[in-house]
Amino acid sequence: MSEPHEAVGPLDGLTVIEAGSMISGPTVGRLMADFGADVIKIEHPEFGDHLRNFGPKKNGAGLWWKYLGRNKRSVTLNLGSERGQVVFEDLVSEADVLVENFRPGTFEKWNLGYDRLRELNPDLVMLRLSGFGQDGPYAERPGFGTLAEAMSGFAYLNGFPDRPPLLPPTGLADGIAALYSTFAVMFALYHRDVNGGSGQVIDTSLIEPIFSLLGPQPLRYDQLGEIESRSGNQSTSSAPRNVYQTGDDRYVAISASAQPIAMRVFDAIDRPDLKDDPRFETNARRLANVDELDAIIEGWMDEHTRAEVLEAFEAADATIAPIYNVEDILADEHYQARDAVVGIADEQLGEARVQDAFPRFSETPGRVEYLGPELGAHNDAVYGGRLGYDDDTLAELESEGVI
Repeated sequence: MSEPHEAVGPLDGLTVIEAGSMISGPTVGRLMADFGADVIKIEHPEFGDHLRNFGPKKNGAGLWWKYLGRNKRSVTLNLGSERGQVVFEDLVSEADVLVENFRPGTFEKWNLGYDRLRELNPDLVMLRLSGFGQDGPYAERPGFGTLAEAMSGFAYLNGFPDRPPLLPPTGLADGIAALYSTFAVMFALYHRDVNGGSGQVIDTSLIEPIFSLLGPQPLRYDQLGEIESRSGNQSTSSAPRNVYQTGDDRYVAISASAQPIAMRVFDAIDRPDLKDDPRFETNARRLANVDELDAIIEGWMDEHTRAEVLEAFEAADATIAPIYNVEDILADEHYQARDAVVGIADEQLGEARVQDAFPRFSETPGRVEYLGPELGAHNDAVYGGRLGYDDDTLAELESEGVI
């Protein structure tokens, strides 16, 4: 059984109750657990978080769960039962943060709405993550990241102009919402602990955070009447910017969003004459003639291997990067030098490599102590050790299907 890790990060002493499933809520809990918070993960006694059976598995263990369940304490609890709700109230009464990402109204159905929880713990910060937010005409719809990626404008912008809109291959909207939610929780804790405020509710939808990262789309439409559309790997703001294939069938990405960088790209491809070419002198002119510019760069790339391309761009101090898959990442010396991936011993997987805790802190770093634990692995430690339930009470709760 995985034991709670020794808190070493900046959130040492913070207690977080995570009553959520899948990606968005558990990502918030993972981030906070990585940096020292005691995150108590509540799962249904019969099936646990659906994340346990989501995606690829090894030895019966879901790898998404191993990743997002790391550093947390797993307890089982049936929130739909009256006695389970009493146990939940005991947990929340001494917690700092509650994270939940059920459909709006579910906690109220269980008599666990914020008004009730605030009576028990006025300092509680309650984060409510949902597909469309806690109010509005779509609030009660089931919401997943894919829907947010569609409705936020992301899919409409992503892909090539002659092809259908393109969805991301992973939970992008969930991850972005989780990042927004995590700093929102810290804002609320600052208000509570530094400014003398109380607890409060944070309402995060999946659609609004990803929408906010798409740049000034509303301003552009409002002020210019323009709707930005798909442009593939090209940019509508700067050129050159694209993915290019090298002579050895590898790929690199170039971004020259500043004038000096664009000039260095011309040096790198042995075409300093392009600096004075009227078609490419300024960013506006390069954008107007982007297809011609890309054809010149692609022609040069086709005559060189990726290693040669990278060497030439590095010599010219021009911005470029190879297109990596995960095997490339794990073999890269820079990732290795920064210990971006760490090896963790796991009871089910054996030695397993996973992303380390980011960002780095000079005085209070986070760390990965263990990967996602077995279902209910910490029932005794939390219900017995933390809440003081005796063995008879624990046995009774288990026999009733409460835990």
